[in-house]
Amino acid sequence: MAKDFYTAVKERRTIYGISKESAISDERLKEVIKEAVLHSPSAFNSQSERVILLLGDNHNKLWDITMEALRKIVPENRFAPTEEKINSFRAGYGTVLYFIDSSIVQSLQLQFPRYKDNFPVWSQQSCGMLQYIIWASLEVEGLGASLQHYNELIEDEVKKQWNIPNNWKLIAQMPFGKPTAPAGDKEFMPLEDRVKVFK
Repeated sequence: MAKDFYTAVKERRTIYGISKESAISDERLKEVIKEAVLHSPSAFNSQSERVILLLGDNHNKLWDITMEALRKIVPENRFAPTEEKINSFRAGYGTVLYFIDSSIVQSLQLQFPRYKDNFPVWSQQSCGMLQYIIWASLEVEGLGASLQHYNELIEDEVKKQWNIPNNWKLIAQMPFGKPTAPAGDKEFMPLEDRVKVFK
């Protein structure tokens, strides 16, 4: 039985321990992601978010690219923890890549100059909502995930490898797989410091 919305919100966590197994079929994975993209909100219904799902060798290739990019900037004598971290993402079943189509943002800036400075912000917010919807959906389906940001280091190589349009800006990477370890403990700030209600 599917989890209710509030349970999914509560149980969605950053999961670093993931395996090359999936709790669902590739067809179901595609369906979950397509539904999230279709129904995720965006300012002015701009629909500027883009997603690429990498599975199998394509998933492995992404983390090979990331590893090589990091080798160029992390000293060799301090590389072991970095290598371990990237290998933990590579150990997953797949990765969701998130992009924003900057041509849509620029078009809206021209159409509505009064809101020019807001469109990049709103686009980022829309992409964040899409990330959350997919993340929670993966959790509902029995998959663990984390959100990573190696954007500037890997964007050019990613675009070249998968023939991605230049106007797509890489925003985040979400490796996922069947969880092999639970999420760590999470501390919560007092809600009275974070939520105010006025009646």
